[in-house]
Amino acid sequence: MPPAHPLPCGVAPTAAATYPLFLLPRRSLSLRLRRLALPAPRAASHAHDAVLLRRAADVADRSAGLTSPHPNFGCVIARPQLETDNAEAWVVGEGFLYAQGTPCAELLAAQEAGEHARGATAYLNLEPGDCYGDSTAVSTLVQAGITRVVVGLRHPLKHLRGKAIQSLRNEGIQVDVVGEDLHSKLFKEALKSCLIVNAPLLYRAAFRVPFSVLKYAMTADGKIAASSGHASWVSGKSSRGRVFELRGRSDAIIVGGNTVRLDDPRLTARHVKGHVPVRIVMSQSLNLPEEANLWNVHDAYTIVATQRGARRDLQKKLTLKGVEVVEFDMLNPRDVMSYCYDRGYLSVLWECGGTLAASAISASVIHKVYAFLAPKIIGGANAPTPVGELGMNQMTQAIDLIDVSYEQIDRDMLMSGFIQPIPDLSPVIPSVDEMPSVDPEVSPYETNIISFYKTWDTFGAFSNFSPHPIHLHDENGDYFTWPTVEHYYQAHKFIGVDNPQAREIVQEIKLAKSPEEAARIGRTRQREFQQLVRADWDSIKIDVMYRAIKFKFSTYSHLTDMLLSTAGSVLVEASPHDLFWGGGREGEGMNYLGRLLMQLRSEILGTIQTTVEVGEPA
Repeated sequence: MPPAHPLPCGVAPTAAATYPLFLLPRRSLSLRLRRLALPAPRAASHAHDAVLLRRAADVADRSAGLTSPHPNFGCVIARPQLETDNAEAWVVGEGFLYAQGTPCAELLAAQEAGEHARGATAYLNLEPGDCYGDSTAVSTLVQAGITRVVVGLRHPLKHLRGKAIQSLRNEGIQVDVVGEDLHSKLFKEALKSCLIVNAPLLYRAAFRVPFSVLKYAMTADGKIAASSGHASWVSGKSSRGRVFELRGRSDAIIVGGNTVRLDDPRLTARHVKGHVPVRIVMSQSLNLPEEANLWNVHDAYTIVATQRGARRDLQKKLTLKGVEVVEFDMLNPRDVMSYCYDRGYLSVLWECGGTLAASAISASVIHKVYAFLAPKIIGGANAPTPVGELGMNQMTQAIDLIDVSYEQIDRDMLMSGFIQPIPDLSPVIPSVDEMPSVDPEVSPYETNIISFYKTWDTFGAFSNFSPHPIHLHDENGDYFTWPTVEHYYQAHKFIGVDNPQAREIVQEIKLAKSPEEAARIGRTRQREFQQLVRADWDSIKIDVMYRAIKFKFSTYSHLTDMLLSTAGSVLVEASPHDLFWGGGREGEGMNYLGRLLMQLRSEILGTIQTTVEVGEPA
């Protein structure tokens, strides 16, 4: 029989010392009494707080380029020492969120700190955001014996903002928020670091579009190519390496049709083994070549955005190659960014030519600029420039960049700056009455549509990517703790196939660090080695999924409560591109994941009703 509480991946049943803190019994009262008995540690000054908060922001950025962009959480636990005034030496534990669906930063930091966390201070660049559905970050800090928490920013998402801070205070923990409880000028740089590391999340929350960066390389006389269109290479090798880093930090890279025709780019993040951004081509007329590097979807996924009805013949050919074609009634940067927002993207990199760049700037969807300046002169009256016509006739109309920085990269100079300042949502402080409940409730008498997609959504715990391990059989018939439902689902594409390579793929998926990585491995191997996918996969995949989510909800009672709170509502997995498990962009998807959850909800409600009827007196 499986244990009542399956262990997260990597935790051995006998390793009691590493048993996840959020699964241990709550001992709030005894912890408070023990805190009172602890000797008072040396007080941290504002200067020390600022140093450690900035370190938390730096730690939060460690997964950049390795996984898809996500809210960046860093936690640093520090205990002041009498022997030294160096705040960095006070650190006893730290952690960061590696990817959505992986252990939270607070849990990792507390596990590293161990008993040293008792009576210590936790520094968080961002207020915890609960993607478990059970306030794991808060309970972890309480169980660890943390007595004070310093928070850089309140969470920008409305359903999470202020909730964790209030929960910590309710537990008797002192919480100091920069700009509210801490006003010293010493926090200026630390606060800036907190803003920058989560700029994509802040822009998305404020403007309902992904954080968009325009990148270009130009010569000293402002040209991005010669008059012939030849552009290889304007900048040096080191600068191009930096571009790979920028791509790795992005959900998607956008180019126009001219770039595809003239440069035939690959647009991959070749510097990392991990996250590969989606390539998006914007072409109104679909005047594109039938053969191009971007049509090779083994390297990365490609989307072509075009005007509705454009070149149906080419659309069909691209679709057969595995390219996704998305039609718009009127193709423009604003609508494409709204589409990217619906796909859950946080950050988009524009590597387009001047015409499309000008259109994007005019639509106010570009937030930051990275300009690589090479010490070269190419000349040419018709040589292209980074930004086309903006309709400005006087220099006083020019857009002034904000918070500009300069960096020497070998022979090139990188200038970066913001077109729109990073939104600081921290002054919006909700009252206690405005705090959302732990489990968002929906009236059972109200017909409503509840969407879920990313793990940080209100009902994100319904996602396959949510960090809820499940204890089910593996390919050998033995019980195995699958880190997430997605791990279990992707591995079962190959389980049962009598082939050594198929077994290797299963092992690769089982060891994946995140559900995102498991999904990438499973989907890529399925495309590359179709002969290794079990022959009955199409007929059993719904059963595989249902088995996994049924076990997930039966294991975690708070998830069942959350599911039951949606009674009377239609559940829709809001993926705009997965037309099987998701609802699609315009409701054209089959929404099988939402259907399975509603089926499970009906089964649970039926069981409850039967139990009530049996228990009633005659």
